[in-house]
Amino acid sequence: MTSSLRVLGIDPGLTRCGVGVVDVDRARRGTLVHVGVVRTPPDADIAERLAGIAAGIRAVIEEHRPQAVAVERVFAQQNRQTVMGTAQASGVALLIAAEAGLPAATHTPSEVKAAVTGYGSADKRQVQSMIARILRLDELPQPADAADALAIALCHAWRRDAASPTAGGGLTPAQRAWADAERVARTYVRSPR
Repeated sequence: MTSSLRVLGIDPGLTRCGVGVVDVDRARRGTLVHVGVVRTPPDADIAERLAGIAAGIRAVIEEHRPQAVAVERVFAQQNRQTVMGTAQASGVALLIAAEAGLPAATHTPSEVKAAVTGYGSADKRQVQSMIARILRLDELPQPADAADALAIALCHAWRRDAASPTAGGGLTPAQRAWADAERVARTYVRSPR
């Protein structure tokens, strides 16, 4: 493992696509590099909106040179139009990562919330508060899409560390709980019934 990992987290959306870049060191401490939102007009053509999201993500990659990309995994919602737009934005983000030669992964919303708060059903305000605390920010990252992007990036960096054989030292209680839950889940899946 290098001394730090720079991860671009993406909270996909058509109107607001959250982007956050963090550096995470060997002690699993995160440092804010960039946070923002790529916005597209709701009344624009879908192709134009996706092109705008692609341009915004490319600009962040070009400026901040992440080593990995993490995207929130699309989950089922009651509003089909919303989930379709989110899925399309997610696909664009993964495509841009592949074009840039960057490893990319997806993480579920509950996985991300559990990683940063210790609770998979945390609300937006709890995530924002924990991100501010973890990254030592004076204010909560705004809007919530931006905080979610930072949470996705941290989750990805910490999960990568949890997979290493030396993981466990210097973890926060939430991170230890997450790593323990992953070990139990892996054991359960391998156990014969």
